[in-house]
Amino acid sequence: MTPPVVHSLREQIREHIVEGIVSGRWKPGERIVERRIATELEVSQTPVREALRELETLRLIESAPNKGVRVRSLTAADLEESYPVRAGLEQIAAELAAPRLGRDCSALEPHVAALYEADRLADGEAQVRHTVGFHREMVRAAGNAVLLHTWEGLGIEVFTALSIRWLGTVQKSYAEEHQALIDAFLAEDPGIGALVKAHVLGCAPRA
Repeated sequence: MTPPVVHSLREQIREHIVEGIVSGRWKPGERIVERRIATELEVSQTPVREALRELETLRLIESAPNKGVRVRSLTAADLEESYPVRAGLEQIAAELAAPRLGRDCSALEPHVAALYEADRLADGEAQVRHTVGFHREMVRAAGNAVLLHTWEGLGIEVFTALSIRWLGTVQKSYAEEHQALIDAFLAEDPGIGALVKAHVLGCAPRA
């Protein structure tokens, strides 16, 4: 039985702020007040400060002396920068995961099923959640903790959501593209790494 995932207070605060940015509660250029978040969540300012520091590393927010912390006004070029790095990581992950996923893609299949429904309903939030869920399971199947940690550090879910929300970056069919990857894994396609890399690069916003 898989133990439940326990998130630290800092991680919970980080997710709260990320959700606020992705949902549009805090818009590009808008100030995020550390003290106000601490009061709202009934926590001290220390874990809030730590969470904001993490998000600055992800380039989602920026701080300046006497100006406080603000949501970065990200451009298509800013969002696009992470995709070649992500594509390279996922190419490696696909190649490492190929033997395992060639036998069993059950970790990926529920996300594709959900994407068919999300595509039908044009549910952008579900498209983001299950697209990222699919790729996370693929990276996890590689069985390399360093690779997974590095991939997670790119803030894939946030940047995918922002690409759609701020730039209108959409794909014709999220489900069909991901079903094609499952088919390639099950067929033991020797070019699976290149297919995954091309798939990720094809999702990048264009400046």
